[in-house]
Amino acid sequence: MQSPARGCTDSVRHVIEAKAIPGERGLPAGFAHPHASEEARAIAEAGLILRVQVGSGVHGTSISGQDDRDEMGICLEPREFVTGLARVPRGLNGAAEVEFEQYQRHTVWDKPGGLGNRSGAGDLDIVIYSARKWCRLALAGNPTVLLALFVPDDEVVFRDEVGAELVDNAHRFVSKLAAARFLGYLQSQKAAMLGESGAHTNRPELVAVHGYDTKFAMHALRLGVQGVELLRTGRITLPVPEPDLSFLRSVRRGEVALPHVLKSLERAEAELVTAGAGSGVPDEPDRRWVDDWLHRSHLRFWDVP
Repeated sequence: MQSPARGCTDSVRHVIEAKAIPGERGLPAGFAHPHASEEARAIAEAGLILRVQVGSGVHGTSISGQDDRDEMGICLEPREFVTGLARVPRGLNGAAEVEFEQYQRHTVWDKPGGLGNRSGAGDLDIVIYSARKWCRLALAGNPTVLLALFVPDDEVVFRDEVGAELVDNAHRFVSKLAAARFLGYLQSQKAAMLGESGAHTNRPELVAVHGYDTKFAMHALRLGVQGVELLRTGRITLPVPEPDLSFLRSVRRGEVALPHVLKSLERAEAELVTAGAGSGVPDEPDRRWVDDWLHRSHLRFWDVP
């Protein structure tokens, strides 16, 4: 991203700085990540409509000095990537190409060890989805991407008029389809907590101290709380409201014994199933509105009347 032109207003400068994605502009030759090319970064920055904090920081479950910062964004794509067959490199200096669906950047990749590093305190993990991919996931009830619609204003890094319209129509994406997705994500976190989803999935340092991965446990329970709220009310409150927040933080700190955690997870699964069978939200999302929004937003971005 080039520096703002001399004489530009403070508001324009703020927009340019907010759209810029942190991290080194150059990574080691042959850096093998399918969504980390500079070409993908340029698309994400130029077409950005929304960028927010997600993860433990926005849920209210973070522990001071232990967590990285997670951000998610949405961007519009250049015309040739939507109406044509344009692609971006798979990694840096690589011959292979992939369709542009998202841009990912972890600042920890700049440190020795690269992709093998685990993000920690002070690191930033960011993903910018194409609007088309984000909408596909959101319409299916994906818990991770739906979160971006409910982030408080003070956790918004960037949002333009197009992004604001999307957020104002959050209800268009909410449906009973979310029940199965939240339940599936909860069960996946539970399996990871217990080390059942493959080798090295949990955090051995937490297991050594508490007997189980308390971070996976907290996220599994959080998914239950937020999924039930979404299915009953059509919205997700951030940060997680009390008394649930205090319980989640207790689990995160390892203050809740594993048997109690497992019983709480059983309850959460049952409540998700019940909420999904209720009448709090529509059976299906409003795909017609979403399709129209995608058309209008891209045509405006391309300056097509």
